[in-house]
Amino acid sequence: MSTVGLLTLEIYVPGITSLKEKRGVVKPLVARLRHEFNVSVAEVEDQDQLGHAVIAVAAVSASADYVHGLLARVAERVGAWRLDAELIDYTIELL
Repeated sequence: MSTVGLLTLEIYVPGITSLKEKRGVVKPLVARLRHEFNVSVAEVEDQDQLGHAVIAVAAVSASADYVHGLLARVAERVGAWRLDAELIDYTIELL
């Protein structure tokens, strides 16, 4: 039986004055996650809100432990990657 994991990341992006600036931070983050972790990623909430982004990351595996560990590593890396974006909170759900 396969396990689907969903990581929801809340990110604060300070000093943003336009949606174009916000996209300039969020888009590279989404692309990097896809490339480095081979996961599905999308901005899922607050697309029109300056300074705040909610990004969902999904992964599938036969092992629930593997999925949980992978998503935890993704969250840790997001918190360490960028100086212009701050990881506020994250949740991991296994389905």
